[in-house]
Amino acid sequence: MITERLAALRALMQEKGIWACIVPGTDPHASEYMASHWTEMSWITGFLGETGTAVVTMEQALLWTDSRYYLQAEAELQGTTVELMRESDIDCPSIPEWLSKAIGNGQWAKSKVAVNPEMYSVNGYRELKATLEEGGLELVSIDLISPLWTEDRPAIPTSLLYEYEEKYAGESVESKLQRVRNALTEKHCEAIVVSALDEIGWLLNIRGKDVDYTPCLISYVVVEMDKCTIFVAPNKLDDAARAYLQRINVCVQDYDQVFDYLKDIHASAIMYDGSKVNEALYEAINPAANKVNVSPSPVLKMQSVKNETELAGERIAMRKDAVALTKFFYWLENEFKGEEAKGERRAHTEITLAKKLGELRAMGDNYTDDSFCTIAGWKGNGAIVHYHATEEECAKIEGEGVLLLDSGGQYLDGTTDITRTIWVGNPANIPAAVKRDYTAVLKGHIALACARFPKGTRGNQLDVLARQFLWAEGMTYGHGTGHGVGHFMGCHEGPQNIRTDNNPNPLQVGNICSDEPGLYRANEYGIRTENLIAVRECRDLGAHATGETFLEFETLTLCYYDTNMIDLSRMSEQEIAWINAYHEWVYAEISPLLPEQEAQFLKEKCQAI
Repeated sequence: MITERLAALRALMQEKGIWACIVPGTDPHASEYMASHWTEMSWITGFLGETGTAVVTMEQALLWTDSRYYLQAEAELQGTTVELMRESDIDCPSIPEWLSKAIGNGQWAKSKVAVNPEMYSVNGYRELKATLEEGGLELVSIDLISPLWTEDRPAIPTSLLYEYEEKYAGESVESKLQRVRNALTEKHCEAIVVSALDEIGWLLNIRGKDVDYTPCLISYVVVEMDKCTIFVAPNKLDDAARAYLQRINVCVQDYDQVFDYLKDIHASAIMYDGSKVNEALYEAINPAANKVNVSPSPVLKMQSVKNETELAGERIAMRKDAVALTKFFYWLENEFKGEEAKGERRAHTEITLAKKLGELRAMGDNYTDDSFCTIAGWKGNGAIVHYHATEEECAKIEGEGVLLLDSGGQYLDGTTDITRTIWVGNPANIPAAVKRDYTAVLKGHIALACARFPKGTRGNQLDVLARQFLWAEGMTYGHGTGHGVGHFMGCHEGPQNIRTDNNPNPLQVGNICSDEPGLYRANEYGIRTENLIAVRECRDLGAHATGETFLEFETLTLCYYDTNMIDLSRMSEQEIAWINAYHEWVYAEISPLLPEQEAQFLKEKCQAI
């Protein structure tokens, strides 16, 4: 089937005078999770991983993906003629580099390379265009997949738009729109194009179920000084939705009409976020208008600063999440106790653990979904950072070992994301090396949680706090330490983060980030400890402060750490005191919400060390 699709694509490329076609694994909205309607990369290659880019020339077909997906790609590309390009390898050429070397000198000299402009951000498109031109290649905007993918293509999702009540959002749409218009005025603009689904959801206090794990609705929005227009499929609007949009004075047009609207828009200057807005939208904007690229958009900046209502909701969500997690760990420990563990009760896999946790989360009030696909990594699978177990390939939980559990929930109150690493089995059998590694990760986790820093500090300036104890022993991890988190929205949100990359956006009061250092030993185990932390103004600076505004973190997540895995000889008195105070708080908050046996279990886990 894939070979037939490739042949059809090449026939169309021949007809259009195209030598190569790039098919990225993206959608028009730069979404982290995208609707199956836009899985064009998977359709043309057969590769079902979340990250990858396909390149098809008249002679070859290739797939670029990173090390997380090598094994999956090797299996899924069998018999397709698509070659795997291991982009995490040092010697792997970039797509422009490969294309520049692969081009022939005959009929394909000065070759045209096609991309669907809806699948590339403006910034991404411009960078690709410039790089290709250096290699003698011409980038052209043309959709070559849609004319071919006409049978069995999933439709764009049709979930209904619904109001996200102000009692949860904490701010009216009128107020948000006025703040956006103030930002436009500051940049001498008269309109802004918003294409990121989470930004639209935040701005208009709306939600939907078009995207996995994120309560978003597929749409575009254009905000002008005197009106706001949402472009959304009519079948997403019932009477309640139409009444709500009318009440907040938002005009409605069909989803596909956004291009014609932008062609005729009367605005001297139009703002857009070049990292999010796709090239097709950019090309549609009235050429008479000045196009102002601002990244990140003012909407995202506002969205990332949580108001007091949102923060209060997050605290509520954390308590519900903690109840589910405590119940899960209580269940898990009892499943593996005593002689019964040798029988059927021990027939668990990574999948069954994830399902059990999901069932317990779903019992919480206002729960709507998980915030991402639960990662349950047993032993060596825990060392795969973005591991995803499947029914066909998942580890059986047997013997003793390290379990890494990374999960989260979507509640109307807020979004959660937590990782705990525990030992399954007799604590007396925990290897010293595991305790060493776990303790180094935990020390960094605590150091970041306790950080105090002046206003204007960026996340990359704090990242070393979480890595210092690992670095001291020649250990590190390859992912970021912290990502932003939305409010009943995306689990991964910018513009702030905490990682080694030079992010120019400072941490602000109201930002929520994860705190998740880790360590991964291939084929042995993975360790990661993650809480969500909120930025607030510093309390009790003391008598020697010099008067500048200092910030600190409030820990939001409530769940005990596996203290059996701690090497106390490597912990300072201050770190032990922090753990004990944290556990005291966890027990006080959560025990009243648990049945007696589970509360007793939590009491034991939260004992002072």
